[in-house]
This record gives sequence, C-alpha cells and structure tokens, in this order.
Amino acid sequence: MSRRTALNLIAATVIATGIGPAAHAQSYPTKPLRIIVPFAVGGSSDIMARGLGKQLAEQLGAQVVVENRPGGGGGPAMQAVVSSPADGHTLLYGTIGTNSVAPVLFKNLPVDPVRDLQPVSILALNPSVLIVNASLPIKSLEDLIRYAKANPGKLSYASAGNGSISHLATELLKTTAQIDMLHVPYKGGGAASADLLAGNVSVMIETITNAMTLAKTGKVRAIANSGSRRWATAPELPTFSEAGVPGYQVDSWTGLFVAAGTPAAIVERLNAELVKAARDPGYRTAMSNIGVEATSSSPQEFASFVRAEMDKWARVIQLTGTKVD
Repeated sequence: MSRRTALNLIAATVIATGIGPAAHAQSYPTKPLRIIVPFAVGGSSDIMARGLGKQLAEQLGAQVVVENRPGGGGGPAMQAVVSSPADGHTLLYGTIGTNSVAPVLFKNLPVDPVRDLQPVSILALNPSVLIVNASLPIKSLEDLIRYAKANPGKLSYASAGNGSISHLATELLKTTAQIDMLHVPYKGGGAASADLLAGNVSVMIETITNAMTLAKTGKVRAIANSGSRRWATAPELPTFSEAGVPGYQVDSWTGLFVAAGTPAAIVERLNAELVKAARDPGYRTAMSNIGVEATSSSPQEFASFVRAEMDKWARVIQLTGTKVD
C-alpha cells in the first residue's frame, strides 16, 4: 500500500468516526419505538405514557407502542429495556417508585437501575394529596395531627402496597409529625381507594389526580398537598408545610430512560424531542388535565436528580425501618 493510499484510508476513517454518530442520530428512529411501562393498563403512569407516545409519534413521524410490564418493583420493565438493543428504540417510563425507591428497597432486582439504565429526561412532576374519610371530624392537617395524638393507633392509613410511595410518604408524615397510624397495605391503589371510600380505612396519601376525583364523591375530604407549592388544579389545598408540617415535601415524578450504552447522539436526539414535547401547548394541556405538570431536563440534570431522590428515600427507609417481603 502506498503512503498516499494509507493516509487517505486513515483520513476516511477519522471522518467516518466523526460523523457516524451524528448521522445515526439524524436517521433515528429506524423502527417503531417501544415505551415500557412498569404498571398495569389504566393507571396514571400508563395514561401519561400513552400521552407521551402519541406526542412522540407526531413529532418523529414514527410508530410508538406502549407495553405494560407491571410488578416486581419495576424489575420486569427494566429488564425488558436492558435486554433490548441499546439503540434508543426501547424506552423505560420510569417513576419515583421504580427508579428512586425500588433500587434502595428491593434487594433482588434483576438489573441495577443506576448501572444499567441511562437517564434521558424528567417528564412530569405532580404532588400527592392527603385525603381522609369524610365521616371523621378532620378538616385540616392540624385536625389530623391533633386527632391522631389524642387517639394513638386509632387512625388507619391505606397504601398501594408495602414500599409504595403512598406507604413511604405516610410513614414520613408519621415520623415528621410524631403521630401513630396503622398501616393497611393493598395490592394497588384501586383497592386502597375503594376501602377508603367505604370507611374501612381512615386516611390515604394519593396522587393528586386520583385524590381529587375521589374527593368529588363527597365520601372523602382532601386536606393538603405534599408538593413544594400549591397546585394549579387544586389551588385551595395548602401544602403540608403551610398546613402545619414544615419541611415535609414529596413530589412524585416520571422520566424516560434507555439502556446504558445507548449512543450519546441518540440520547441527545431523544432528549431534544422530550424538551420539545414539554413545550408543546397541546401536550402540556393534556398533562395538566390529568393533574401533572409536563417538564424536561438535560440527561445530566436528570441523572443527578434521580441520585438525590434515591438518597432521600434511602434515609426515609432507614428511619422508618421499612422492609419488603
């Protein structure tokens, strides 16, 4: 091989290496996208994921399929993403529960969410709401604390299951306010809500969308939201801090992840589409209608946020002694 030919080959290799990832991102996606949801059909995360899928399909001009892989602390859903090619076509619709609580609560997840998943962007934020059965003489958070202290152990609270956010958020409230309530875990929020409506349990911390829907029945009373500020869809509800428990804050969130090893150019392209979606008036309205605020972040910001959330819930789990079977 002549020296000129060798130099030409080296130059061609350098050029190809430099433009390869960018060119790959330009052509993305090359096949249908799959959004893997760690929850059953019909839940709030499923509804939000389908809204996102519709938006991405319109923006990318590609087919987007939503698949539900519920159970196991999000393990089966994460496994489905990690087992797929790291090409940005299989996406995890992760949540505070699956990607910040499960990694520090469950010992036998099939994947390591920190090592095996690449954060792309946060998608939505929403607070939870403290609701009580309307038959109780409780109309404010101060009433609840006063009643619980006068009747230790008499109040019971429902959760979507041991280790769920509704469980841990209420345990955090118990510890912060120094009150005692009996935990009654259910297999999902639907069964828990039904028993709260029936008066079989006293209290529940539930997503704002579901909580306000339940409050409209008149059988339960919404008394405070767990977020950092009052929420547009329920501005009458004070935050926990405003209502008598300073420093208490629990914001639920959802975000998108891909398998670790996905090319950086693909991650950046996908992130750009999520930023665009979060700014779209139609998509923002659709999310607002179900009680959540569409938002976005850089992959680096989201990775830092997820790590901080893991540290927070690890402290809560240790403080409350929460364990799962």
